[in-house]
Amino acid sequence: MGLLSFIVTLPLAPVRGVISLAELIQRQVEEELHDPASARRALEELDEARERGEISAEEEEQAQQAILDRMTGTAQPTTPERE
Repeated sequence: MGLLSFIVTLPLAPVRGVISLAELIQRQVEEELHDPASARRALEELDEARERGEISAEEEEQAQQAILDRMTGTAQPTTPERE
């Protein structure tokens, strides 16, 4: 039965490959989103932008809050919900 199942499901191999690739990408993105080093880099870039005068204090504060929300998991979804 194993050989027959293998032959019958062989055409689905590319689909399974795409699914496993998508799962791998999703794990990488989630790891990067919650990585403290990534958040620290983003906060340092904000400080540098503020020192150069590229952003205002309010913009810096909003961006810092967004980074902290992302790290704690309290960020609002960026995609609209379907009804």
